[in-house]
Amino acid sequence: MSSPLLDQASSYLNAELSRLRFNRRVLEEAEDETNPLLERLHFLALSAAHLDEFIEVRLAALLQRIEEGVDERGPDGRSPAQVRDLLAPELHALAAAQYGCWNGELRGRLAAAGIRILEWSELGAAGRRFAADYCAREVDPLLTPLLVDAARPFPRILNKALGLAFLLRSKRRRGGAAEPNLGVVTVPRALPRLVRLPGAREDYIYLAHLVGRHARAMYRGFTVETAAAFRVTRNSNLYWNEEESRSLLETVQLELHNRRRGNAVRLEVEAGADARVVERLRTNFELEPWQVFTSEGPVNLSRLDALRDLVPRPELKFPPFSAPPPAPDPAPFAALRLRDRLLHHPYDSFEPVMQFLEAAAADPRVVAIKQTLYRAGDDSRMLAALEAAAADKEVAVVVELKARSDEARNIRWARRLEEAGVQVSYGASGRKTHCKMLLVARQDEDGELRRYLHLGTGNYNLRTAELYTDFSLLTARAELGAAADAVFAFLTAGTEPARGGPLLVAPTELATRLRGLVQREAEHARRGRRARIILKVNGLLDRPLIRSLYAASQAGVRVDLLVRGDCALRPGVRGLSHRITVRSLVGRFLEHSRICYFHNGGEEEVYLGSADWMPRNLYGRIEVVFPVLDAEQRRWIRDHVLRAYLADTARTRWLRPDGTYQRPGQRKFSAQAYFMACARGQVSGPPPAEARL
Repeated sequence: MSSPLLDQASSYLNAELSRLRFNRRVLEEAEDETNPLLERLHFLALSAAHLDEFIEVRLAALLQRIEEGVDERGPDGRSPAQVRDLLAPELHALAAAQYGCWNGELRGRLAAAGIRILEWSELGAAGRRFAADYCAREVDPLLTPLLVDAARPFPRILNKALGLAFLLRSKRRRGGAAEPNLGVVTVPRALPRLVRLPGAREDYIYLAHLVGRHARAMYRGFTVETAAAFRVTRNSNLYWNEEESRSLLETVQLELHNRRRGNAVRLEVEAGADARVVERLRTNFELEPWQVFTSEGPVNLSRLDALRDLVPRPELKFPPFSAPPPAPDPAPFAALRLRDRLLHHPYDSFEPVMQFLEAAAADPRVVAIKQTLYRAGDDSRMLAALEAAAADKEVAVVVELKARSDEARNIRWARRLEEAGVQVSYGASGRKTHCKMLLVARQDEDGELRRYLHLGTGNYNLRTAELYTDFSLLTARAELGAAADAVFAFLTAGTEPARGGPLLVAPTELATRLRGLVQREAEHARRGRRARIILKVNGLLDRPLIRSLYAASQAGVRVDLLVRGDCALRPGVRGLSHRITVRSLVGRFLEHSRICYFHNGGEEEVYLGSADWMPRNLYGRIEVVFPVLDAEQRRWIRDHVLRAYLADTARTRWLRPDGTYQRPGQRKFSAQAYFMACARGQVSGPPPAEARL
């Protein structure tokens, strides 16, 4: 009989609040004195950037649902209005904690290390001369001072653009009783937000301070009563009707333009701003008082991350790490016919994947290449390989134009590839193409046409391959190649792939097959067999899958979840989830890989893929989850990778039943440090025994 706890809203955590708490865990890394100073600054900037994204995407969508009267509820059953009221104080608390970290910790420690960010009043005569010259040379040509009055409406401020607002009183007006005018200047985006001052010291000044001082001179004929820096965050979700659009590429271009002009969601104003300035800005952007945030420091903390690159102080950063370069493989296809190759990035180089593509592009026996591109970055090497291959091969690329923040770059890729003769398509209508696949068809030396395949959990992006933890599988298995070809047909022609194949594909069957794997484990437990599930994902929000995990726990299955970010599952509740643990690891590298392990009565199964256990991945995207079929590679993932993650006490937090996170008492073992040591050849044995599976 089903337990009533499975369907109670109180058995589920709020998804949006869970996301904010992930941002708080990132901020904890900035507060952590065991991290190098400039890396702490990086984590602070990262936390601020995550908060920006939360507000312009998630909060914006929530407010839009409220405005449109859409009563769409998450697993916890709260209405959009209830979620808004839950989030408002949490958003302000997180922003206050970020500035508390900056003012109470990092700014002073940077100054003690000889890295100072100065106020205008702290500049000497030489510094002020430099500032005046810099403004005349670099800033003046880019500034446009604006006045808001009866004849001049408030200017359209772009999303997250830094602005300065001035209260101006005309010197020509007599009496002085009239309200002052508002002046607005946008700080140029083309210039660095931190300007290095001349001299031997690492001294900087905020560009906004220079513009603020200099812009006063631009309002000749006015007295400047007060000035304040501000920034508005707008709704940056893309909305369109594909059926009514003439071209998906043209539509995305138009929506990218509109995104910069979306409705305001948040106003940040520097602390101490005149109340009249704040109120004029708030009413102009049509915001409620709770949507105004006070910045006790630089408006936009994420820009501080520039210091990590500007300051040449390696002792204040993580020791450099690069995966050992692999030896070039003169016969990559022959090697794959003998055995699959499994790579764990960034501890294994991404170079074998690039060599696989470049070998395919240059090999006269290769007749066709198919690839998906989600976030490819600015990698000219990959682009060059695809362009070269198109000269004498059939090359088809599925470009995802709606990959958030990468739309403009992907449009440029698509156009260049088309000009080179590549067949470019944009995936299934209404769904993002999030799977990572590279398929090569080759007429081998024995005369047989074979498929060679790369499947990944991460993007085809050389930069993020050094910053994110991900997996790559290179294989020549015929069953995987045929299944991948069917997914490409699904993407380009709408031909639905067959169900029950070796690949678990969303949206056609991934969710139902994952539930089936969980239920199979529960059945093993009910029959008295050992049962175990280990899951590593970025997010866990899908209510049916969470419900199946609860039911498995009730049946006797031990469930260990490694959920980096959003998690709606409430662990450790007696009678519901007392056999379930949830950990979140935030460290030097972004945990991006997805792993599903099922003990299956001793016939273990391991799956890797691009999909989180979230509704958007399971039902709204094209995703591929693939099996690890080599028994030795499965054991390696179990005994080294998963065991290390479960043993981590250095960067892991445990989720408690109330939705808060707790760090272990003793921070002894770091999974990421262990993987780096293994890559360097410093460690060869398994992780600590306390993580025994």
